[in-house]
Amino acid sequence: MAGLMSAEEIFEKTQAASIAATSPDEKALQIDYPALREKIRAALADRKVALCHINRFLPEGYEEQGRFNVLLLTAGNVLFDMVIGDAYFRYDVVSVAQLDKVQVIDAMWDNKEKRREEPFLSLRLMHGEEAHLLLGLVDEERNSILKFASAVTAARNPER
Repeated sequence: MAGLMSAEEIFEKTQAASIAATSPDEKALQIDYPALREKIRAALADRKVALCHINRFLPEGYEEQGRFNVLLLTAGNVLFDMVIGDAYFRYDVVSVAQLDKVQVIDAMWDNKEKRREEPFLSLRLMHGEEAHLLLGLVDEERNSILKFASAVTAARNPER
């Protein structure tokens, strides 16, 4: 399978995202990058990652858990949801086959800062009482979510 990413490549994407996750009025993230590299390596081991989506903002329900999250889909159809913050790292792991529901929402949200409505796309992957959300506010993020949705749908509901 072409384009598979290693744990090291995921770390590099995560490091770049952590730098970008700080707005001008926020204190920069204080992440121990060598420790984060080891945590990502330990979590993924030798798994190869087919898709990676990084939420620039934490979805609702993740408050006070970090600054952003990284969602990965491995070549073996296993979902990793990693939440990253200054002194916080956690990840959930679930097989695509264990998901109870897959939901795509393409809608508008009220951006109170800009005082206008803006489009968003989200992918909600649910199992039990847990939900893993991918959010897209700009075209590049939307494309990432559509690829993720397509891969999850193909794995869960293959055409016969």
